[in-house]
Amino acid sequence: MAISRAQLLKELLPGLNALFGLEYAQYGQEHKEIYETETSERSFEEETKLSGFSAAPVKNEGSAIAYDNAQEAWTARYNHETIALGFSLTEEAIEDNLYDSLSARYTKALARAMSYTKQVKAAAVLNNGFSASYVGGDGVALFSTSHPLVSGGVNSNTPSTAADLNETSLENAVIQISLWTDERGLLIAAKPKKLVVPPQLQFVSTRLLETELRVGTTDNDINAIKNNGSIPDGYCVNHFLTDTNAWFLTTDVPNGMKHFVRTPLSNSMDGDFDTGNVRYKSRERYSFGFSDPLGMFGSPGA
Repeated sequence: MAISRAQLLKELLPGLNALFGLEYAQYGQEHKEIYETETSERSFEEETKLSGFSAAPVKNEGSAIAYDNAQEAWTARYNHETIALGFSLTEEAIEDNLYDSLSARYTKALARAMSYTKQVKAAAVLNNGFSASYVGGDGVALFSTSHPLVSGGVNSNTPSTAADLNETSLENAVIQISLWTDERGLLIAAKPKKLVVPPQLQFVSTRLLETELRVGTTDNDINAIKNNGSIPDGYCVNHFLTDTNAWFLTTDVPNGMKHFVRTPLSNSMDGDFDTGNVRYKSRERYSFGFSDPLGMFGSPGA
């Protein structure tokens, strides 16, 4: 439906001092703190995890050498979604000099709406990360205590008992990440990089990562997390996380959280011959997801 003069009546009358409601500040591209961005030229993308070899065994004198088989473990798939929004102005609204002011304002509003949707889509991967209804290539949720391995074992990227963000839970997460293995059970020397929290945990994060001494204790101990550089990139706040107790750690494991751009954001306009209306449109196509779940550690909070 086109925006008509009846919907913008006040803008046609003298004495209007200001138009407001479209100039609010907005949060930045917070998904960039979590995802690695790549371009795509296909309708979908797939990434396959490979299994290497088991630890080399001792070869006894005179015995045959042992042979091992490499294989594919599983495949993650990214299905791109098209996000689009538009508006149109009637021919009469354009004739009555509403074109110049409104086209600029509502084009900015389109950009804001498109950006907001992208941040919601990006955060949804974490928000749904504890649900068995949203599984990855290995058949379990992003955050699970039982990511299956070819060797028969499992990796866990969430606490065995859900824990709120505090010194103990953060230290345990750092230790847990350091004990992850590859598909054949070999340690992979993974390390955390950045703490990702909702707004409600920003002050807790500051105290945990930036104070010199331990938090919430009368002991004169150093803050081991800060002293050891355990979370080297500090923390960031994601305002689109829905669980006020959940917290996450990005890691240095490659090919973890992925954002594929199939079609970058573009804006276009055209005129409709029959009505004389002018239409504006914003469109982009992308996907958010994860390949290797070890790219993140997460806790839903207690």
